[in-house]
Amino acid sequence: MTSIFTNQPAPSEADFLDIAEAAFAGLPKAFRQLCGNVVIQIADFADEETLKALGMENPYELTGLYHGVDLTEKSVMDPGMPDHVFLYRLPILLEWCERGDVTLGDLIAHVLVHEIGHHFGLSDDDMHAVEESVD
Repeated sequence: MTSIFTNQPAPSEADFLDIAEAAFAGLPKAFRQLCGNVVIQIADFADEETLKALGMENPYELTGLYHGVDLTEKSVMDPGMPDHVFLYRLPILLEWCERGDVTLGDLIAHVLVHEIGHHFGLSDDDMHAVEESVD
């Protein structure tokens, strides 16, 4: 029996970024506008400083992180630095493999929605509604 994965390498950081950008583009426009000019960045894991700041020891526990200033707190005096969503490739890939019930693109979209949503104070119900209304 030949599997479709037999000759497929794991997605690289560049592949992951392509999937993440497509997932972000598919989110509802109003939700994307909350983020302004957010930059999506891919890394295999969060760095030690980030893990320590969040009180985490296991780098596989963190799949993503939103770093930026809430739009309700930004002012015209703030420098024009974009906010960032960090997606951690290896923890997401592990979760995807362990779950086995979701596509990688859907899981990445889920992580994006939750990182952005938590940053903006959305409830789990609000985030679920966003996920259900993907363009």
